[in-house]
Amino acid sequence: MNKVDLSVSIGTLQLRNPIMLASGTVGYGNEMAEFIDLNTIGAIVTKSLSLKPRKGNPPQRIVETPAGMLNSIGLANVGVEEFIKTKIPFLQKYDVPIVCNVAASNIDEYAECVNLLTDENSIKAFEINVSCPNVKEGGLQFGNDLAAVGKVTAKVRAATKKPIIIKLSPNVSYIADFAKVVKQEGGDAVSAINTLVGTSFNIFTRKPKIFSVTGGLSGPAIKPVALAKVLEIKRNVEIPIIGIGGIMNWQDVVEFMIAGASAVQIGTLNFINPSAAKEILSSLEDFCIKQNLNKLSELTGSFLI
Repeated sequence: MNKVDLSVSIGTLQLRNPIMLASGTVGYGNEMAEFIDLNTIGAIVTKSLSLKPRKGNPPQRIVETPAGMLNSIGLANVGVEEFIKTKIPFLQKYDVPIVCNVAASNIDEYAECVNLLTDENSIKAFEINVSCPNVKEGGLQFGNDLAAVGKVTAKVRAATKKPIIIKLSPNVSYIADFAKVVKQEGGDAVSAINTLVGTSFNIFTRKPKIFSVTGGLSGPAIKPVALAKVLEIKRNVEIPIIGIGGIMNWQDVVEFMIAGASAVQIGTLNFINPSAAKEILSSLEDFCIKQNLNKLSELTGSFLI
């Protein structure tokens, strides 16, 4: 039994601890299960699912950067039908909440995906990706448009009674405005942030290193940006926030929670150390004991300015 209560709430979604594994970094959980006991983490966020299977973008799709990575996977996935048939049975073996990340090329498709998945008992919530910078259809087109984010939220809200989390783009001037729209249209929480748009060139060929020219920048380079976005939302909108962006250790988790996050998602770190979540949890408990905190959730929004 833990000495500290590590449990957190994301709206009505209850997690045993705040460590979630981010979409696109752990597939559908099976590869990650070789490195960590999935029963010990807060939640798994699945790879983005679209109504039909997607091949994604041509290679090269990943490039390492000095403080992170660029990716342009293009939402490659098996599609909803195959996910229900072959991926959910594996995930059902574990006592861990499944948050299903959904991507689409139009607003109706978001609702249709969620409608097909909402009766799956192992799926405890939906994370709606309105902000992927790596696809020609949708992606930033939705994430940068307040009205579109509102329509997507309302449509998905009508398709399920389960918690809805909208994954927001950092590539906007005022992210709090988008969080307000999500709340107004019935969303339960927001994830902040998705990747920033970036690029990289080969200095000898003078060509972009990734096929699609630009991609999504993740890793430590974006952590200060992500923290500022989480803080902006916390100071302006009463809605649970899941912090994402360059979390590499337990100190980063604490920092995101102080800024306003109720939970966090680990992304790029999974490619470096797939056992990191377990190590972070142990250190979080030690931190709370030393800080005389009985509940880790006491950290959320505890910043002093």
